[in-house]
Amino acid sequence: MYQYDQYDQTIVDERVAQFRDQTRRFLAGELTEDEFRPLRLMNGLYIQTHAPMLRVSIPYGLLSSKQMRMLAHIARKYDKGYGHFSTRQNIQYNWPALESVPDILADLASVEMHAIQTSGNCVRNITSDHLAGICADEIEDPRPYCEIIRQWSTFHPEFSYLPRKFKIAVSGAVNDRAAVTIHDIGLYLVKNNAGEVGFKVLVGGGLGRTPYIGTLAREFLPKRHLLSYLEAILRVYNRYGRRDNIHKARVKILVHALGAEKFNQLVEEEWNRIKDGDLILEQKEIDRMRKYFAPPDYDPNATDDTSLAQNLRQDKSFANWVGRNVRPHKVAGYKVVIVSLKAPDNPPGDATHTQMDALARLADDYSFSEIVVCHDQNLLFPHVKQADLYALWQALDRLKLATPNIGLLTDIICCPGLDFCSLANASSISIARQINEKFTDMDYLHDIGEIKIKMSGCMNACGHHHVGHIGILGVDKKGVEFYQLTLGGSAANDAALGDRLGPGIAKNDVANTIEKILQVYTEERIEAEQFLDTYRRIGMQPFKERVYSAETAVEEESVASN
Repeated sequence: MYQYDQYDQTIVDERVAQFRDQTRRFLAGELTEDEFRPLRLMNGLYIQTHAPMLRVSIPYGLLSSKQMRMLAHIARKYDKGYGHFSTRQNIQYNWPALESVPDILADLASVEMHAIQTSGNCVRNITSDHLAGICADEIEDPRPYCEIIRQWSTFHPEFSYLPRKFKIAVSGAVNDRAAVTIHDIGLYLVKNNAGEVGFKVLVGGGLGRTPYIGTLAREFLPKRHLLSYLEAILRVYNRYGRRDNIHKARVKILVHALGAEKFNQLVEEEWNRIKDGDLILEQKEIDRMRKYFAPPDYDPNATDDTSLAQNLRQDKSFANWVGRNVRPHKVAGYKVVIVSLKAPDNPPGDATHTQMDALARLADDYSFSEIVVCHDQNLLFPHVKQADLYALWQALDRLKLATPNIGLLTDIICCPGLDFCSLANASSISIARQINEKFTDMDYLHDIGEIKIKMSGCMNACGHHHVGHIGILGVDKKGVEFYQLTLGGSAANDAALGDRLGPGIAKNDVANTIEKILQVYTEERIEAEQFLDTYRRIGMQPFKERVYSAETAVEEESVASN
């Protein structure tokens, strides 16, 4: 895990002092709302429906137990006792008082955390694979490069006021678990024909009102040119990106407007001017950064355990949990444990201060004091001895954090929606609850198999609905909440945007509609075929025919016209 040096700590401490003074001046009436707005945004502070919302950065999702305890402390002291983990591997607090935010930032700084550039038109939190450093399909650990990019982009004077927000994801594995294709810049660590490791670069991905899958910018970029090439992309975007229309300001719009070939040409021209300058990434710097992410001191005798097999035979509930929530580890005798934040009565991604404190203790006891925030709003213990799985499961079960549903229907990605967000058009959390209440039979969920439901309360797509196997988008029709469904999306290697099912579904009928969709799937699937494969084989029409009837179409038109 990266550790701050004196320069990092000084920078973060000075930013806290600056924002404390800016907040004081705003509350005293010395700064107008227009003057204060860009200052608070650059420190992760939004004004939402009920209260300010503070978004805290968790670079590439990696947390120490000490940092998790601080997040629990903040939830307990400054909020309403919980935090919300987001798809950007961050945590959000929905109820802090404005005057308390400088104190929160000071507390964060004491454990090497901050909220810098978690909002505003700048380079946001760098995200990565939640299995980085521990998965067998990894070409190389991407986290050192994430940290290098984070340091390069934080407070970069040229990119502090971009046309719009800018998001970068890095994956080092064969399988994409970081949704790389839907980022402004997506980076894959790859090997070329000579066996050299470098980067495949995508540009112009993103969701929201106009979703796009990223286009290829470079098939292979040598490591030494990583920062100069990223800088060239951002310079072209900063120069040519639109600033007259917030809905057309993302780099994806620029790439689409110019065409990928022309955009890449401009990037290459800019890159050729700067690639041999000060931004060359030397191997010694890569090696220095790698030392921060060295593996822990694994127990060489971990494979001697025989209790796991015995517990799997004797306890069906434990076996179900292991089957869904435990993943292989590249080190023999160890496992990866995914902590579900998707209990049936829990808003997806939320964790209480009590749970966070307990997770910190469990990380100390069972996972070398490390916790990872997953892209899909769960948490993860990266290094658990297989001999400890049973005791860990029992502890998580007592905390309501052992729901065996990872990758299943109720493992829903969900934004806060209308319950908190001032931009939302419809509720998301209530729909997640409706789905959970409808689908309570775990045997049925396991039979359905892997299916990713992703839900957003507005077109900003914070819940990534466009790339859900089933996507749900809340819309407002003359003051009435409806939900548009899409099918066939994916954020994995086979990235695709979902296809719209048809007219919006009434709020009370979303879960029933999903049931109809699943009926078609179970009737049409071939043997163990997964939902996404079945959809791609048979197409939209069978699902559309099952969901819609003359009565539902008439009912929707009647409601919309009132």
